[in-house]
Amino acid sequence: MQLGIISWIREEDFAKVKDKGLSFVELDVNDRAEEFLSHLEEVKKYSAKYELPVAAIGRWGSGRIDKDGICADELELECRLIDAANALGCTVYITGCNYVEELSYYENCTYAIRYFEKLIAHGREKNVKIATYNCRWNNFVCDPMAFTLIHGYLKDLYIKYDPSHCIYAGGDYLQEARDWGDRFLHVHIKGSLVVEGSRFDDPPAGLDQTDWNSFMAILYVKGYDGGLSIEPHSENWTGELGDKGVDYTIRYIRQLML
Repeated sequence: MQLGIISWIREEDFAKVKDKGLSFVELDVNDRAEEFLSHLEEVKKYSAKYELPVAAIGRWGSGRIDKDGICADELELECRLIDAANALGCTVYITGCNYVEELSYYENCTYAIRYFEKLIAHGREKNVKIATYNCRWNNFVCDPMAFTLIHGYLKDLYIKYDPSHCIYAGGDYLQEARDWGDRFLHVHIKGSLVVEGSRFDDPPAGLDQTDWNSFMAILYVKGYDGGLSIEPHSENWTGELGDKGVDYTIRYIRQLML
C-alpha cells in the first residue's frame, strides 16, 4: 500500500504534498472538470517534477442518468476524464450514479449498469479501471444491496471505499470490507465521529471512532495493495490545526502499514 492525499492541480499543491513525504496525489475534479482538463499539461509537468503520480481521478455528485436513461453529456465528459487519466498514467477513475425517483430501484440499477458498462469499455481501451464511490452524494451505488446487484453483475467494476460514509449511514464498515474488500480499488482515509447518533465531525484519522486497526487488517487479508488517500474533510480542522491533523494522520496510518 501507498499513502497519499487528495490535492489539486497547482504547483504549490504538488509541492506541499511532496513536503509531507507522501507517495501520490488524488484529483477529485467534481464541478472543476473543465478547469482540470484545460490544465492537463501543467498537471503532467508537476507530477513529473515532484515525482508524485496521480493515483486516482474522480468526479462526485453529478447526474449520470435520468428517467429516459443515460445522460449523454455526462458520459462524454467522463470519457474525456478517463482519457486524461490515461495521459497522466493514472489507472483509477472514480464515479457514481444518482437515483431517479420516478424510476423503480430495478430501473435505476439497469440504467446505472448500462452507464458503467460504457465507462468500463472506454476505460479498458485506456488502461483505466472504473470504481464507484460509496459516498451518498447524489449516489445510490454505496451499500451492500447495490454492490450485490451492480458489482455482482459487472465483474470489472470496482469500489472506492471510505469507512466514514458507512458509519454515518448506520452500517457495518468492517462487514462491508470483509464482503467486498476484494473489489476495493482505492481507499479514503477520513476520520468519523458520531455523537448521539449523528455525525459530529470528520477529525483526522486516528483521532476518531473508526477502528483503523481492524479495517487495515481486513485489507491485508483481502490482499489490498492500492492507495490509501487522506481526505481532509472537517470544517473544524482547518488552517494550522488542519495541517497538524494531516501530519498526525500520516504518522498514525504509517504505523499500520506493513
